[in-house]
Amino acid sequence: MDMSAIAARLGLSESRPVVRKAAELRRLSDINFDSSILGIGEVCKAIICLEIAATKFQVIFDRAEAVKMSGMSDKAYIRSFNALQNGLGVKTTLDVRELGIQFGCVRLIPFVQRGLALYKERFLAALPPSRRSSTDFGRPVFTAAAFYLCAKRHKLKVDKLKLIDLCGTSSSEFTTVSTSMADLCFDVFGIAKEKKDPTTIKGNRELLDVLPSKRKHEDDSDNSDESSGDDQDELDV
Repeated sequence: MDMSAIAARLGLSESRPVVRKAAELRRLSDINFDSSILGIGEVCKAIICLEIAATKFQVIFDRAEAVKMSGMSDKAYIRSFNALQNGLGVKTTLDVRELGIQFGCVRLIPFVQRGLALYKERFLAALPPSRRSSTDFGRPVFTAAAFYLCAKRHKLKVDKLKLIDLCGTSSSEFTTVSTSMADLCFDVFGIAKEKKDPTTIKGNRELLDVLPSKRKHEDDSDNSDESSGDDQDELDV
């Protein structure tokens, strides 16, 4: 399918710079590597190139319609998106100032910048030294999540779905990062009811598991409660 036709179906036909950039990215991918090895078909490749270009020019991209057109699941599309983006050597970024202007929340800019710096510091402190160098905080999802949390704290309305589309991530990943930020930086974002110890937060993609010892202790407590209840019944009898 022609790039212009795909762009039209995604509502990008009027954004000529986006279409030209997407065509350029597709030609670049054809030269540099065989995307079929990554399991990415021609239509899907064109769609992903359009999304990368739209993100670069800060144009809203309909991720749901793109996934539907690609014929892939949401997770498979994100994997393909990341693989193609890495193969092209393209790194999408979100600028806090541009977000502030676009959403009419310029006064949030210093709060978002401070929150991101604090989150990075506390997150790295909770990681073992061997993993600190490989942690990438430059991904747009971190900026978007920090902006959303600051807006929520200051009681300003921003379009969450629009933010998710701008940073090119899934709703589940956005929620996971937002939760991690709220837990680690309660004093800046103030969404969580209780501030948590940074050492107890494992990472963005990991849930906090209950320790086996704790489960065993709770089970023993339940058993002791039941046994004490039985003893009390016997005494009553």
